[in-house]
Amino acid sequence: MTSTTAIPLADPALAERLTARLALVEERLRDAVAHADALADTASRHLVNAGGKRLRPVLTLLTAELGDGSRREVLDAAVVVELTHLATLYHDDVMDSAPLRRGAPSAHEVWGNSVAILTGDLLFARASSTVAGLGPEAVRIQSATFERLCLGQLHETVGPRPDEDPVEHYLQVLADKTASLIATSARLGAMFAGCPPQVVATVTAFGERIGVAFQLADDVIDLTSDGSVTGKTPGTDLREGVPTMPALLLRARATGPDATDEDRAALALLDADLSGDEALAAAVAALSQHPVVELTRQRAVALAHSASAELAPLPDGPVKDALVAFADLLVDRAS
Repeated sequence: MTSTTAIPLADPALAERLTARLALVEERLRDAVAHADALADTASRHLVNAGGKRLRPVLTLLTAELGDGSRREVLDAAVVVELTHLATLYHDDVMDSAPLRRGAPSAHEVWGNSVAILTGDLLFARASSTVAGLGPEAVRIQSATFERLCLGQLHETVGPRPDEDPVEHYLQVLADKTASLIATSARLGAMFAGCPPQVVATVTAFGERIGVAFQLADDVIDLTSDGSVTGKTPGTDLREGVPTMPALLLRARATGPDATDEDRAALALLDADLSGDEALAAAVAALSQHPVVELTRQRAVALAHSASAELAPLPDGPVKDALVAFADLLVDRAS
């Protein structure tokens, strides 16, 4: 499990409150995934027990500090967003054939694709049951978020239309597949803490931007970090033909009029059969050393800064400072 100490919090009282409330969320999360059926119980607990950053519930708890963060509904909302996130991970790992998740074998590696997919469905069901207790507006928000999650995955799977810019298509995929749930995490925290609509709208816009920045930073990390540290196999997206920002930028450069020999050589490695470990390692090495990785990192940093700028209407203080630190943390991982 993560801790709010991962976010630089200048205010000790705020840090203490968030840490205590995150511990309560963790307890409720484990209760929410429990099943009487032995297989469902074991499979549902698999990723919860593997830990994780818990960024979405932390963001829910943090935006709730702009109002009354002690409300029970805030804790329930934090559980909902993490359950939803966990459910998507079960599905994503099947679609991406990812062998590892959070340093542990992916659920489909342990029980097979069908059990992994159904376990994800069970977690969506538990998220729906929890959000139903928060009222019709929360149900509507959760439904709209779930729709965007599905559309993001669908559009990633089918790819851009012939007349569509691949980079813009990818950014929309990230907005739907990743940023939608992060935005909802921020939104529900402020909403159930009793914040005024303008504050809720402000943190929602913040969440949308940092969600895209977060995934762009992940694109960099996937190529440049040690898999034993991240808990993921480097280059998994490349092997499965899933586009990432560095790969898209490289393809645009290598097929353009100003392409260099380095560009074309890297693209050739990228377009090779990557089913073998050596071929994949060569492609990851070539791409990780190419300037497109730094360009991706710069995009992530720029988006994080623009996200922080969205917070201008909020009152100055420890919560606003923590939100800015949260945005910086998401992209600093790629530095």
